[in-house]
Amino acid sequence: MKILLSNDDSVHAPGIHILMKELKKLGQVWMVAPLEEKSTTGHSLTIHKPLRMIRMADQVYGVSGSPADCIYVGIREVLKGIPDLVVSGINRGGNLGQDIYYSGTVSAAREACILGIPAMAVSLDFNFNKRTDDDKLNYATAAKLAVQVLRKTMKAGLPKHTLLNLNSPNLPFHRVKGIQPVRQGFRYYSGEILKRRDHRGRDYYWVGGEYKGYLEEPNTDCHSVHHGYASLTPIQLDCTKYDYLADLQKAFDVKNRAVRKAKKKK
Repeated sequence: MKILLSNDDSVHAPGIHILMKELKKLGQVWMVAPLEEKSTTGHSLTIHKPLRMIRMADQVYGVSGSPADCIYVGIREVLKGIPDLVVSGINRGGNLGQDIYYSGTVSAAREACILGIPAMAVSLDFNFNKRTDDDKLNYATAAKLAVQVLRKTMKAGLPKHTLLNLNSPNLPFHRVKGIQPVRQGFRYYSGEILKRRDHRGRDYYWVGGEYKGYLEEPNTDCHSVHHGYASLTPIQLDCTKYDYLADLQKAFDVKNRAVRKAKKKK
């Protein structure tokens, strides 16, 4: 099996190297990841400037672009062909609820998904309010869980244009209660913007805010990870709200019928 591995924490991040070692149990692994951290950059391709690629080690490359760029470059210039699987992670922090729209880690998996390649994003959730060194984080747990998931899912295959989003709690492997397939939840953030003034008297802003908890609903990724389980959520590209689409179609069809009747009377 040929596996393309990326992330958004950079090619130097410890999580991706721990995951690469574990994924080698499944096949050959090529790492193509950003040269610099690209957390919360969302889904973007670099089209306004050239990209640089540096060979860091055997089958390890750094790219001066986004996580999605890394998938493009990895497929077309490194592998020069389609891999059997794309894995993105291990992200330093959870990608739960609506985080998936901001996440560079998920965007790398989504780029593969767009191209029709089976993909999975892997993240390690922990409390950012407590300062924790990387060597104290349980990346190995997330890596082992990722391999477990892939062994169970790859034989049957994934539906077209669907990716898996795996989030592990920051616990030793033996303390994780299990893997729960669940739906996407919702997280709350303070949404604060910090205003500062530079030495020339001009205003500048830090956008962000603190995590304030999640919507307390069972069978969601937020709920599972909070209670010591790993969450596994299938995410599809099609974001259409189908039940409301049906309502819209009915509503606009009524209006269209009224217009047609009015024209006939004329």
